[in-house]
Amino acid sequence: MGKITVIGSMNMDLVANVDHMPKTGETIIGKSFEEIPGGKGANQAVAMARLGGQVNMIGKLGDDGFGKTLLKGLQKDEISVEGVQIEENTPSGVALITVSKEAHNSIIVVPGANFKLKKEDIDRNIQIIKESDFLVLQLEVPIDTVKHSLKRAKDLGVYTILNPAPAQKLDKSIIENVDLLIPNETELEILSGIEINNEEDVIKASKSLIEKGVESLIVTLGEKGSMYIDEKGFKKFKAHKVKAVDTTAAGDSFIGGVCVSLSEGKTIEEAIGYGSKVGALTVTKKGAQSSLPYKEEIEALKEA
Repeated sequence: MGKITVIGSMNMDLVANVDHMPKTGETIIGKSFEEIPGGKGANQAVAMARLGGQVNMIGKLGDDGFGKTLLKGLQKDEISVEGVQIEENTPSGVALITVSKEAHNSIIVVPGANFKLKKEDIDRNIQIIKESDFLVLQLEVPIDTVKHSLKRAKDLGVYTILNPAPAQKLDKSIIENVDLLIPNETELEILSGIEINNEEDVIKASKSLIEKGVESLIVTLGEKGSMYIDEKGFKKFKAHKVKAVDTTAAGDSFIGGVCVSLSEGKTIEEAIGYGSKVGALTVTKKGAQSSLPYKEEIEALKEA
């Protein structure tokens, strides 16, 4: 099995469950409140570890109570935290999440220590990356750090995976160092500058990024499934039908499933199929890391 290193964010998710999303200026009464470990980087790392992956985490936490809790959570899931640093006099990242009874969510991220992760921190942990087979990143740490990490990894021959979330425009020097890009439709539209209204637009936008240097893409389409695109063509994959309770971390768990499958030597088709099962199980539970399934649960789904 190949080793996976995740560089990214670690947040404490402060989750309010409500009947409906508040309008501008409206005050509503929430139904419940929870503190749940999250952050796209940590979510993806935990998803991979629970599915049997060998995972390293690189990132920064604050020297506060949230930081201590988040670090313990990673260790509990047997993730190597050698690359996790504690930033003094800095709060850990938090995400303010509102979840409606229809399972829709809105999220505000306050990065905290995550935005203290610099290029020098990556170089300090370069041996971890060098010994990895896959490097996975998102965009909840400084963009210069993402750019530097991808370049260093490519120079070392490590397979690079980027989840471009939260979405922003990326320059060619980032895109050309990505082996596998995993955006959703909105992120793809922002990255490519092409409006997405149908599958043809997804293919057109993806091809435009391949022309800029991306090797291949998996575009997640929510309940419509996903699509794999490379220079040879494209293939669509169906979503698993489940009753959604909370869509938080669904994309992160999908990516976790894909990465673990690839680390086990599976084909991209097998990896996407596995990731779809993982994502489907995730939305049947509440929260970020609290909703991420274990390998045994996926095996049970296969047998059902």
